[in-house]
Amino acid sequence: MIQIAEMLPPVHSRLWDLVAQCGVSQAVGALDFAGYYGAAPPWSYTSLLRVKNAYEDGGFELAVIESRPPLTKAKLGLPGRDEEIDAVCELIDAMGRLGIPVWCYEWMPVLNWMRTSTTIRARGGALVTGYDHSQMLNAPLTEYGEVSEAQLWESLHYFLERVLPVAESAGVKLAMHPDDPPLSPIRGLARIMRGVDNFQRLLDLVPSAMNGITLCQGNFTLMTDDLPAVIRRFADKVFFVHMRDVAGAPEKFEETFHDAGRTDMVACMRAYRDIGFSGVLRPDHVPTMAGDDNERAGYSSIGRLFAIGYLKGIREAVYGV
Repeated sequence: MIQIAEMLPPVHSRLWDLVAQCGVSQAVGALDFAGYYGAAPPWSYTSLLRVKNAYEDGGFELAVIESRPPLTKAKLGLPGRDEEIDAVCELIDAMGRLGIPVWCYEWMPVLNWMRTSTTIRARGGALVTGYDHSQMLNAPLTEYGEVSEAQLWESLHYFLERVLPVAESAGVKLAMHPDDPPLSPIRGLARIMRGVDNFQRLLDLVPSAMNGITLCQGNFTLMTDDLPAVIRRFADKVFFVHMRDVAGAPEKFEETFHDAGRTDMVACMRAYRDIGFSGVLRPDHVPTMAGDDNERAGYSSIGRLFAIGYLKGIREAVYGV
């Protein structure tokens, strides 16, 4: 049965307590870039050991790591990329030694997930994020100029050939997150993880049992009109799930409450049941609700609690437990 987890910072916070009170015992964790547990590199065995122990001491099983060493040079194929890839290999090896089964990564160069607004009014005045590509058409290039899709495919191939043998030895699954938004280019930077067929190309690029997907529904629903069919198509290559929802199209969309977007969440849950997925999902990019602040748009605490309850209800209806 699919497991419900939550993205938690690597040091105890009020959110840890709230999530535990909702009955969640799986954590999607982050590396210790702030040095809470010492000065060792965040991707080292020593640092990750302390992070894992902190989650476990707080009552959570660390199921996924969803943060990464620096990867800009690796993505752009620049001098110094081998050193960045070495850090990833060290991380994956440490995860294997510590029994952490999934690493969520992405291949968005320079710019990560992007929004043009974080203050759109949604149901009841809740604040959601949105993206309008027309507002980015005249945006300046970044310091890296124009980057082609061919460059990114080449650098990704190089990366996977280096890291997948380490992942296979360590028993760690690599789960590629889609581009957010799934558009190319943005500010001159190509983005290649933006379509269903592109994900098939990823899987074919370097075939491996450890080469798979983070099925982020907010992005995939902008790529297809039949998300449950995509879930079934990729089946055993789905290693990790982000459940969130949007309204609109890739060029202009806004995020929504989990019960208010374009996705049939129940049909998706049935698809995960049907493919026998037993890994974790986490709610993602929730509205900022009354009584919470919008400092980290998409990650307010109260919105997460609504999402956890909603997804627990769907899971109970679908799995009958």
